[in-house]
Amino acid sequence: MAAAQAETRHKVVVIGSGFGGLFGTKALRKAPVDVTMVAKTTHHLFQPLLYQVATGILSEGEIAPPTREVLSSQRNAQVLLGEVTDIDLEARTVTSHVLGRQTVSHYDSLIVAAGATQSYFGNDHFSEHAPGMKSIDDALELRGRIFGAFEMAELGANRGDNIDHLLTFVVVGAGPTGVEMAGQIAELAHRTLRRDFRAINTRSARVILVDAAPQVLPPFGAKLGARAQRELEELGVEVLLGAMVTDLDERGLEVKYKDGRSERIRAVTKIWAAGVQASPLARTLSEQTGAPLDRAGRIAVNPDLTLPGHPEVFVVGDMISLDNLPGVAQVAIQGAKYAAKEIRNRLEGKAPQPPFKYFDKGSMAIISRFNAVAMVGKLRLTGVIAWLMWLAVHLVYITGFKNRVTAVLHWFISFLGRGRSERTTTEQQIFARAALARLRRGATDLVSQPGAYDAARQLLEETRRQELEAAALEEARLTDSGERGVHADQR
Repeated sequence: MAAAQAETRHKVVVIGSGFGGLFGTKALRKAPVDVTMVAKTTHHLFQPLLYQVATGILSEGEIAPPTREVLSSQRNAQVLLGEVTDIDLEARTVTSHVLGRQTVSHYDSLIVAAGATQSYFGNDHFSEHAPGMKSIDDALELRGRIFGAFEMAELGANRGDNIDHLLTFVVVGAGPTGVEMAGQIAELAHRTLRRDFRAINTRSARVILVDAAPQVLPPFGAKLGARAQRELEELGVEVLLGAMVTDLDERGLEVKYKDGRSERIRAVTKIWAAGVQASPLARTLSEQTGAPLDRAGRIAVNPDLTLPGHPEVFVVGDMISLDNLPGVAQVAIQGAKYAAKEIRNRLEGKAPQPPFKYFDKGSMAIISRFNAVAMVGKLRLTGVIAWLMWLAVHLVYITGFKNRVTAVLHWFISFLGRGRSERTTTEQQIFARAALARLRRGATDLVSQPGAYDAARQLLEETRRQELEAAALEEARLTDSGERGVHADQR
């Protein structure tokens, strides 16, 4: 009887382990459903703090706890690793892949919270030399590039080389991520590292913030944007507005200004924080439903976050085009909770909810220690008060008590002192992504398929056994013949 009930339980598949995926799954904790979360990473990422991983303030574990650990007490939730490559709305299946292994998950209800990726506005080749800020891999690579640039500059200075291009850091994009990244690199150069090198003066490093927009932080309004720009410039950040990046390579980038002027900036370290593109799954859904996509690849949804003709499919977060909603964590969280409640209501025979309405809890961006800007309703705050609000809000949304405690300790070290707790970098962090990209199928080319692996393992075991037996016989012969420690001429 219990087995029959388990087979008939409503199946919910959740795509993605970000804010939408995690909060949607947790909101179904007490519902009479079985939830399967399918995600391409094993962790839940607190993306707004990626720049602090990149600049050595926090470790990746503090902002990316294991999804399985977070959901370990939720008995009706299962987590599957895999990148979703196809959704069949008619068959109600989700197909995912990881390292050449395919998994097909069936659903009765579907929550798509696959988020967004970095957009290079049609210049995807820029990504090789200007990583974005969307994943732990991005943050660790940038950490290696930033701290590695200072190390290479020290070596070059000892040889008498020109090192200006090594001590120039360019951040493309003057939104919250770009502003926070530029401010932290400036603090690194001017405060944290100023006593650590002998051949270079880190305070002479250039930090340049570039954006085609006419102001910093456009979503915050003209007044807060102007305030943020002044604060950045006081930190030593050069702010270039109305400057569009037209080319980018290993050694620098080309920018074109509104008046037609072009300039080449020589810089080895570039960070891309401009623009986002919705997950490719939005196009997959659009092709099957006819729902239009906007310029950022986001799909138009019904007021209840469902797809046209498919009330069992909810799309939330950065993937949706609805009422000009911003691509922020709160949209994903509130949308996922709304979708989960609608699924519960349907199972319980309750009336549908009113159309989804987003409650804006405000926006914040940190510029430097003790200095931030915040927009909460009609309030416009700056300075220490906004900075304290930023600390409090981010602490609330960091998952896990342990992570909150360690984050506070690391913030104490970084903001009150000069230290950065996470400055370890390796060449692998910098070059692994590029190396994998050169493989035809990426990491899949580095692992064997199950059948091929079994055959190769059997052959290896037979060969290895023969080698071990021969080595053991030789060891015994050397001992029995008394040849150990005896020079060959004396035998």
